[in-house]
Amino acid sequence: MVGSILGNHVRRVEDPELLTGGGTYVDDLRIPGTAQAIFVRSPFAHARIAGVETAEAERAPGVLAVHTVATLGTHWVPPFAEVNPQVGHPPLADGVVRFVGDPVALVVAETRAQAVDAAELVDVDYDELPVAIDMEDALAPDAALQFPDLGSNVAASVHAIHPDDAGDVLADADVVVRARIENQRIATAPIEGNAILADPRPAGGVELTAYVATQQPHLARDLLVTFTGLEASQVRVVAPHVGGAFGGKAGISWTHAAIVAAARLLGRPVAWSETRSEAMLSMQGRGQVQFAELGLTRDGRIVGLRARNIGDCGAYAGFGGSLAIGPTHIMAQGPYDIPKIDYSAIAVLTNTAPMGAFRGAGRPEAAAMLERLMDLAALELDLLPEEIRRRNLIPKDAFPYATRTGLTYDSGDYDMALTEALRVADVDALRAEQRRRRAAGEVKQLGIGVSTYVEITGFGGTELGSVRIEPDGSVVVMSGTSAHGQGHATSFAMLVADRLGVPMESITYVQSDTAVVSSGGGTGGSRSLQLGGSAVSAAARAVREQVVELAAELLEASPDDIEVSDEGLRVAGVPTPSYTWRELATEADDRGVSLRADLDVPQDGATFPFGAHVSVVEVDTETGHVVPFRHVAVDDCGQILNPTIVIGQQHGGIAQGMSQALWEQFVNDEAGQPVTSSFADYQMPTAADTISFEASNTETPTDLNELGAKGIGESGTLGSTPAVQSAVVDALGHLGVRHIDIPCTPERVWRAIEAARDGNLPDPWREPPAAFDSLEVTRGPADGGVEV
Repeated sequence: MVGSILGNHVRRVEDPELLTGGGTYVDDLRIPGTAQAIFVRSPFAHARIAGVETAEAERAPGVLAVHTVATLGTHWVPPFAEVNPQVGHPPLADGVVRFVGDPVALVVAETRAQAVDAAELVDVDYDELPVAIDMEDALAPDAALQFPDLGSNVAASVHAIHPDDAGDVLADADVVVRARIENQRIATAPIEGNAILADPRPAGGVELTAYVATQQPHLARDLLVTFTGLEASQVRVVAPHVGGAFGGKAGISWTHAAIVAAARLLGRPVAWSETRSEAMLSMQGRGQVQFAELGLTRDGRIVGLRARNIGDCGAYAGFGGSLAIGPTHIMAQGPYDIPKIDYSAIAVLTNTAPMGAFRGAGRPEAAAMLERLMDLAALELDLLPEEIRRRNLIPKDAFPYATRTGLTYDSGDYDMALTEALRVADVDALRAEQRRRRAAGEVKQLGIGVSTYVEITGFGGTELGSVRIEPDGSVVVMSGTSAHGQGHATSFAMLVADRLGVPMESITYVQSDTAVVSSGGGTGGSRSLQLGGSAVSAAARAVREQVVELAAELLEASPDDIEVSDEGLRVAGVPTPSYTWRELATEADDRGVSLRADLDVPQDGATFPFGAHVSVVEVDTETGHVVPFRHVAVDDCGQILNPTIVIGQQHGGIAQGMSQALWEQFVNDEAGQPVTSSFADYQMPTAADTISFEASNTETPTDLNELGAKGIGESGTLGSTPAVQSAVVDALGHLGVRHIDIPCTPERVWRAIEAARDGNLPDPWREPPAAFDSLEVTRGPADGGVEV
């Protein structure tokens, strides 16, 4: 943008404080009189609680209280998202534990060390019960039931077909490719675990102040209002610096509610912060098994898609399992022109840690499913992976485009992103090197993977934007989003500096305090710039109009003749007189006039960023070890405000997506015991494991918001995981390998190589569980429009 700061690289204003140790996280807070809490957790995946003996712990030094469900109550804690209204959890387990780590008791003491020691003295008597750990096994007729009154482990389900697509959606296909595809459970693993400090002491009409590491302070406030029965004005939630979230810190959990209840009973502040092992259990995502079939003509045109997917809820119907019903379903069409779709999904209960969201929340799972099918189809039809995609990509002149799952894609040029990614990667040269290595019989073979994707962001709705000029001429900006690394302070300051004409150094950003920021949807779904930024931009323009009107009055001129600059306002072409920002702010203050705008700006619908990735890997055919070699990403998030922030989001998403493809997996044994609950066992990559990514952009603006912006925070996970997986499979394509489930660990890759050499490669397909046979059609979008 000529003459504007917008669209230029601007360093993040948040970083100096964080890099120099100036950040303040929940666990850094020191409020006098604060007690410390520790949970006593179940060592069993499924057991009846026969008794809890707390007397010895209560007598331990420094102990202030020991709580069970008997003292904290059986009232269910309101969830972030309800999957099944018959399933819930009080602050502490009630009668039965349903996963390893289920909180059974809570010890509150003067110090954390005292609470830890006393927790060892709580004696819980368990009667073990049968378990259902694997999500497919949990659907078997004889599976152990988590809630017998439900009659099965099905928490929720959907079978959706467009009204025009009745019958067999694959009937017109010349070729059908099929695969059972795993999208493994992974730990969200932000650098900071969950944490809360609850202060129940009344102050200024507020009965409860909770400092919470959360993505959504206002939602956390609302859930605590429901749980406590207090009025919204009586509950204040503050999110200080938050050490990452990636979807894992949505709203509140039972543990937050337990701390609040304990603090209110004690009448003193109570604090709790997770250990790393606790955090590994409390925040997990993904976890789907997909039975997917794609029908095509002989010339590679898609005629239909049938998918039957299972989402693992874990215990207590964790909402992550329902993502197979929601986002994975609505994004099942991806960037392709698919005439017919038959989609079924079951969210299933297992005796494992409850599942939540992880960066992308159901959309990467849809992309991974589609891209696997596209690669299998390319192999079946002897087409290059990019060619079969090109034959089926939605053309740029088809937008806005109504999908078979009820969405309307706003804008796109999918082929442009694919063409650019192939150009940057120089795929022809890469394939020449691949042919050379194969001909030479080298141990380390090269693999090239291609992916194209589209995702849904923003999800519509409204967000608060607030801008005010202080008496000293400085500017305060607020929004209901809640940054925890995304760079909102920089982005919103850029918008205000541009709209008002003030220097960025004069702008202060305020967020994440429900007593100060009146409303907000928090941060999630890549919504912040398109909703919060648009609201801030509109508020800044409104304030500019107020300032110009005031200056015009003082200068006895028309508002149309007022010129605005960093120094202040004057009549255009007349150097004097002029008024500085401070002088105008003081004048307004003297008059009792507020130079302020608080706007809730709506966005009518979601936006749909898209892109294409090319991944290159080396595979050691003797050991199965995979090493990333190159990764090219061309992502389109609409109009770019700050390329520095966009590239940072791309790199972060690519790293996490690559990690899912190659390394990460949370594993429970047959008894439900976690075997990867620390970084000693869980394969979290370091900087030494990843590479420098080649990230760039195309820009296709949306008309749904004034900035033309779409989301970027999650896009990297959609493009990278399938591209890396495809690259690994491609490296072994000359051996006949067609599919390897993620993570593509050395063992899995080595086994695939050995099976290929033995001529015993397994069929990637098997029939889905019989539970799908009884699903009736429950939803069929007509004329667009499914509830998101």
